[in-house]
Amino acid sequence: MKIKNVIVGPLETNCYLLIENQNCLIIDPGEEATLIEKAIGDNKVVGIVITHYHFDHIGALEELKNKYQVEVYDFHNLKEGMNQIENFVFEVLFTPGHKDDSISLLFEKDMFVGDFVFKDSIGRTDLEGGNFEQMKESIKKLKSYSDDTTLYPGHGEATTLEEEKRQNIFFKEG
Repeated sequence: MKIKNVIVGPLETNCYLLIENQNCLIIDPGEEATLIEKAIGDNKVVGIVITHYHFDHIGALEELKNKYQVEVYDFHNLKEGMNQIENFVFEVLFTPGHKDDSISLLFEKDMFVGDFVFKDSIGRTDLEGGNFEQMKESIKKLKSYSDDTTLYPGHGEATTLEEEKRQNIFFKEG
């Protein structure tokens, strides 16, 4: 599976394109639909996944959904555990804290975490739908996964679970 990162919008949201066998799954189309479409190229879009519904993660959602005529997947229609969209098989973790509808997506050793975790930090919990106690529970859940899992956040650079366990103050509690 190839991972393309298209950085979009004034908040520099990471929109990820997962590409396998000419199929493309879009994760968090924050803004700039034209830029995302260009990165998709000739690949066939098979779905759009939203990690959480904050404006900077869904700005291009309607435009891309209408253009490609695909289903949108999120907290409401994905089950916690294993899921499949076309040839993409992945695990969904419900990871509330930054927002009550936050999910993370694990494709083998690649986890897309939205604004749940950032390199050396976590997402804000003081916005609508945020809850610090839920965030702590979500972090506990995440810590049970393999240290060599790469975490792809909604903003900024990727990191690993091992690095976060070592450096991230929020992973040191509990």
